[in-house]
Amino acid sequence: MKYLLSLLLIASVLAVSAQDDNAAGEYKKRVLEHTEIDILLNYYEQDGENAAVTGGRGTEELTDFSPTIIVAVPLNDDDVLTINANISAYTSASSSNVNPFDGKQPADPFVASSGASKSDVWGNVLGSYSHSSDDRNRLWNANLSGSAEFDYISIGFGGGRTWLFNEKNTELSLNGNVFLDTWSLIYPIELRPDEGSSFQQLVPGYDPSFNEHSSKGRNSYSAGIGLSQILSSRMTGYVSADFILQDGLLSTPFHRIYFADKEDYFYENFHLADDIEQLPDTRFKIALGARLNYFVNHRVTLRTFYRYYTDDWGITSHTASIEIPVKITDKFTLYPSYRFYNQTAADYFAPYNEHLSTEEFYTSDYDLSEFSANNYGFGVSYTDVFTKWHIWKLGLKSIDLKYHKYDRDSAFSASMFSFGVKFVVD
Repeated sequence: MKYLLSLLLIASVLAVSAQDDNAAGEYKKRVLEHTEIDILLNYYEQDGENAAVTGGRGTEELTDFSPTIIVAVPLNDDDVLTINANISAYTSASSSNVNPFDGKQPADPFVASSGASKSDVWGNVLGSYSHSSDDRNRLWNANLSGSAEFDYISIGFGGGRTWLFNEKNTELSLNGNVFLDTWSLIYPIELRPDEGSSFQQLVPGYDPSFNEHSSKGRNSYSAGIGLSQILSSRMTGYVSADFILQDGLLSTPFHRIYFADKEDYFYENFHLADDIEQLPDTRFKIALGARLNYFVNHRVTLRTFYRYYTDDWGITSHTASIEIPVKITDKFTLYPSYRFYNQTAADYFAPYNEHLSTEEFYTSDYDLSEFSANNYGFGVSYTDVFTKWHIWKLGLKSIDLKYHKYDRDSAFSASMFSFGVKFVVD
């Protein structure tokens, strides 16, 4: 938190300095007129019965509260510094079962334990800098980020270029990012070298053949290209292509695996692991997307999106969505939306207790299974470009409230509530 306060203080000083410097110079239309502050609050909850921590069978109950603050500061006419700080505090029933033996009740994959991994806080800070040319037809940006959780830390950096052509009717953008992650290797309690022997003594015959991971690192490299075009006075289109390469430790160390050709061993009501998830150490992903927006009239807009995804783990997916903003007054807009998603299973997926010990790779994570999902959303937005309402020196520019309901056909559902408010510093 102290780092966040320091960054916000620096951003405020830069904002005042930039405004003072510009007052003595020539006037030029700024990319961003005033410092803007976004405050976002998200509450997410989910439930299901196919937790990967317990080998594809068990509770997936989770709640997450995530506040975010974004400060965008105009350094001068052409340059903008943006600081994005996010904290995510969650409680997870499935993660708690990394060690389900808390002694308070018989261990069970459908019951949360009070283990140390039951709850945690994830934090992220992202700083980005953008520069626009005098004619506003060219823009470049760079970013640097850092995040941390109980079992990993990540450092990221990247940048991009944007060009506008054809009297700003055509826009081409290129971007690239790198993320360097390091895991803390946390294994299921019964497979840890210092505690596994206790279970072998308590459960006669239990002797899993388990080898620890030799690598703790995971790297991700992404590159993307996007092209947008104003097609008519009412229609705009956008196409994109994204490419992602990952290497290193891509499996999760505390995801259990059970083999159908091995004898089952239980302690209390809990199935002891045969092994942990094993996945290839490389993965290449391709995503191709397209958007088409149509302005029906001054009140109604249609926003459509389609994406095709494929990777070398055997997953292909299709995403299609539609959002229909309806402007009911000059300041209030409604946002009904729907998204459909469908994917095939990864080559290495099998449900609970259906893998064979002879396989090289295996996972029972249902995020890598075959499934279809529906996402229904509704939102309302208040916007006042003149910021008539003030709190001290902060002018209220917009308020957003949204709700999303997500359902899979694999006994998994989730809900998300989000609230956002944007202020302009006068």
